[in-house]
Amino acid sequence: MQDKVRIISNILGKSYKSSGEVLFRCPYCKSSKRKFSVNFDKNVYKCWVCDVRGRDLYRIVRRFGSFVDLEAWKAVSGNKLDLNEFEFLFSSEKEEEDKQQIVPMPPEFKTLTSRALDDEGKRALQYLKTRSVEKYDILKWKMGYCSRGEYKNRIVIPSFDESGDMNYFVARSYSGDYMRYKNPPASRNIIFNELYLDFDKEIILVEGVFDAIKAENAVPILGSTIRENSKLFRKIVKHDTPVLLALDPDARRKSNAIKEKLLKYGIEVREIRYHNNQDIGDMSKDEVKNLSTGAPLIRSNDQLIEAISAI
Repeated sequence: MQDKVRIISNILGKSYKSSGEVLFRCPYCKSSKRKFSVNFDKNVYKCWVCDVRGRDLYRIVRRFGSFVDLEAWKAVSGNKLDLNEFEFLFSSEKEEEDKQQIVPMPPEFKTLTSRALDDEGKRALQYLKTRSVEKYDILKWKMGYCSRGEYKNRIVIPSFDESGDMNYFVARSYSGDYMRYKNPPASRNIIFNELYLDFDKEIILVEGVFDAIKAENAVPILGSTIRENSKLFRKIVKHDTPVLLALDPDARRKSNAIKEKLLKYGIEVREIRYHNNQDIGDMSKDEVKNLSTGAPLIRSNDQLIEAISAI
């Protein structure tokens, strides 16, 4: 254990001991007080200022340590994570980051935050009520609608990148159209509403935008899986962001594939266990919060068992 204390101390600096724990300055909130508590016996940490916490000290080494620290930690802990995988993951990062896309709003877009809605606006608002979408959600997600044009009779929900530029939107029919979603002719390799996400906290991965509305710090994957070289996946790994999987109950194979990829890079993964086949989008925010609180941590062995049972 002393080797691990030495490595963490090399990364975080001066410390003092208290009741079996070692306290450092927090590398996340940069508080001047040593309130970042590390328990080496239990392999956990918590900051008593910003409340960041984790179940594996290796995450601190990965996030804030040098390559030398990583190699030293692997030597004393037997961690099998291959650092060459990280080199592959970020080899084309700058090239990808240079390709920031900007998507214009449909010219027929009308905001749903207006006090004077036309008949179509009222129709759109009524549809959102059936989805348990509140006025606060409409304002937060900057929702609107189109009563004519290419996206006629659709709820339009925009996405903004970390610079505040609109990089995508989804358009959901509220009139029974056979094509429920009609999205812009643009790349889906974006992080939906990245502007409002905090990658220093647990990110909740959901399937669609209406699922994300029901949870805090949630992002829709906008597809059937997450590619390892996608912007979302790379940012999760770069920030060593814990992930809570909240995909639909009928998406078990999809969920297993994503878990396998995340665990490959040492990401801490939890997964919501549903009591029935109800989707996140059909639940109340309180129901989602309760399920999230009780979601178990997924280990590599757990993932192997689930993958076998799904065959």
